[in-house]
Amino acid sequence: MGAEVRLAFLTADDPIYLPSFFELVLAEYHASTDCVYSVPPLYKGQTATRAAWRYYRTFGAVAVAGLVKRVAAAKKARRSIAGTCAKLGVPHAVVADVNSPGFVEELGQRRLDVIISVSCPQIFRRPLLDVPAIGCLNIHGAALPQYRGVMPSFWMLANGERQAGVTIYFMDEELDAGEVCAQRTFEILPRETLDQFLRRSKRVAAELLIDVLPSIEHGTVAREPVDTSKGSYYSWPDKEAVRRFRAAGRSLW
Repeated sequence: MGAEVRLAFLTADDPIYLPSFFELVLAEYHASTDCVYSVPPLYKGQTATRAAWRYYRTFGAVAVAGLVKRVAAAKKARRSIAGTCAKLGVPHAVVADVNSPGFVEELGQRRLDVIISVSCPQIFRRPLLDVPAIGCLNIHGAALPQYRGVMPSFWMLANGERQAGVTIYFMDEELDAGEVCAQRTFEILPRETLDQFLRRSKRVAAELLIDVLPSIEHGTVAREPVDTSKGSYYSWPDKEAVRRFRAAGRSLW
């Protein structure tokens, strides 16, 4: 058996879907996890107000109310990534910019083997990508090169897909590109809401990561380049996409 890898996670501060992911993964890898870092769940240049306004314009007031209700319920139940880390004895910290020179220098001093991005909304730049000895992994909620970009779960439901996927890959500076080291497909259930689908997808992702990390430890992990000339790419949905999503019999909650 190879040497145990030294891990760090960069993730979004999400109380709805990600605590369960980390419960599964850290139950297996708490001893080798140096730290879990949470960043605000915002894209570059966004404020919380702008993010809420975009969500409202796309999905409507009822959807916003549903989201607020679920976030409030998760917080009332004290569901958080920080809480999950505390229960399993894993250090947790908050960082605003994963590419800031000070943070990259801090990570470099930790002698990490692998950095794992879990729904982190910030693009990794070259200095950050070069920090870990083995590489930076990203977990994408689709079978690459299909459904590159944002909100792949929404788009798969809107497009009437019957099969979904999860991909774990070594990152480079291009979005959703690099080298695939693990991929798994699973069935999309009839009438499944986006919320239900995301919960299943995160569980599949956690199980896949647990399965692939031993091959990284052993030095036997396979790497296959993502062919970005094929597949598909999606950005934030517009109202027409939301109409197709609902016409397909899907709902957010």
